[in-house]
Amino acid sequence: MLDAVVMNLLHEVAGLDELPAAGAFNVRLNGQTAARSSSPNVQILPKSDQPGINILIKPGTRETIHIPVVISESGVKECVYNDFVIGEGCDVTIMAGCGIHNCGDNDSVHNGVHSFHVGKNAKVRYIERHYGEGEGRGRRLMNPTTIVHLSEGAYMEMENTQIAGVDDTVRKTSATLDAGATLIVHEKVMTTGTQRAVSDLTADLNGADSHCDIVSRTVARDQSRQKFVSVLNGNAPCTGHTECDSILMDSASVIASPQLSATCIDASLIHEAAIGKIAGEQLIKLMTLGLTEEEAEEQIVNGFLQ
Repeated sequence: MLDAVVMNLLHEVAGLDELPAAGAFNVRLNGQTAARSSSPNVQILPKSDQPGINILIKPGTRETIHIPVVISESGVKECVYNDFVIGEGCDVTIMAGCGIHNCGDNDSVHNGVHSFHVGKNAKVRYIERHYGEGEGRGRRLMNPTTIVHLSEGAYMEMENTQIAGVDDTVRKTSATLDAGATLIVHEKVMTTGTQRAVSDLTADLNGADSHCDIVSRTVARDQSRQKFVSVLNGNAPCTGHTECDSILMDSASVIASPQLSATCIDASLIHEAAIGKIAGEQLIKLMTLGLTEEEAEEQIVNGFLQ
């Protein structure tokens, strides 16, 4: 039986208010499998040599798959390895994410390594949300690693969101793209207090007409620290774009390092980075509508992270 704390975490990271009545899903709770179901087209199998699962998706599958991780006990520390094998011509949505509720004195840690092998002309939407809560002195730590290989004509869209409650995170993403493959990454991060968030993304565009677009929007408040590093390597006729926009508030700090490398004369790569404070005229405009300065700031931040 999943209690109210666990169900709230599932709602925050996977949009679940109850376990799915059908389809494939795997819920990991406090280092153990709490619920698991396969479907006719999606097999979810436990690994025999290390913690984690194998997700095998048949060619042509159209389905939404849930694989959230939740930790509701202080002191749980785990590293999980999940491998996705996605058949040709699929069109699937994968709802992943991690939520930690820590009301104790010990750190709770989830490290996850997700590897994607995406077949020809398959389409994948991968949604990963990170969320933390709890009044304990123990920290909530999450370190996701995502490894992606996109076969010819494959398309993958990644949505990475971390808005509240994560004390420290290092997110590493690496991808290789074959001919005609596309990778889209949208990242939204907000840090507060003394939190730290690091994003490190590398994409190797190895195939002709491959494309990658990385957009990161972040807000750093209080004394928090952020670092964003993105590297696009154009090794074939390809197009790539990487962008980081950050709002800096209070005594926070942000480092943005978009990098480009090309070994092919027909590689077309662009990078952008912007760090700044909330514009005074934006605040004034909203305050003339009756908002307090604090309310105006929240409206601007919320709109920026949409």
